[in-house]
Amino acid sequence: MGIISSGFHGKRRTGNAAIPPGQHETGTFPVLTAGPAPYVARADWEFFITTEAGQRHAWSWDAFMALPQVDIRTDIHCVTSWSKLGTSWRGVSLDTLFEDVETASEFTTAHSYGGYTTNVPLRDLLGGKAWVAWEFDGEPLERAHGGPARLLVPHLYLWKSAKWINGIELMREDIPGFWESNGYHMHGDPWREERYS
Repeated sequence: MGIISSGFHGKRRTGNAAIPPGQHETGTFPVLTAGPAPYVARADWEFFITTEAGQRHAWSWDAFMALPQVDIRTDIHCVTSWSKLGTSWRGVSLDTLFEDVETASEFTTAHSYGGYTTNVPLRDLLGGKAWVAWEFDGEPLERAHGGPARLLVPHLYLWKSAKWINGIELMREDIPGFWESNGYHMHGDPWREERYS
């Protein structure tokens, strides 16, 4: 990692109550990635949840697709200051994926193919707040945007919605991920402008 693609600059905005402070609306979907985009074939894709006790739950692509699928319409907000309103996704709720997971942990680390990590409190993943999404605007999620599947946590800045998601590790402590170790906020609420630590 360490290569930051273009698009990390934005302009300020005002006037739309759906847009958090310091953000502006975009009609495009900028591609911002730290490092090259990994290629992950669906046949090789796996999503796992590992508990603090070492218990591992895992789904192949076919098993994942057999789970209840939901459509999500939501706004997304990038820390670089753009917001995209009314985006459409399809995926599996984290509530579904955590149904058989027993844990006392409050923290998680999301792991991506390619080595990216980000920390997300468990409370921000459950309760209808987060999904593993594989479709965007009615089409399979493009590799540049995290395909075949990415985490979608739309109430936090988009760096928490880890592209090329591989799994979630339940943690006893809140351990910073890639961007958090490089100065970004440990939580990332756009309405509180939790951009940097």
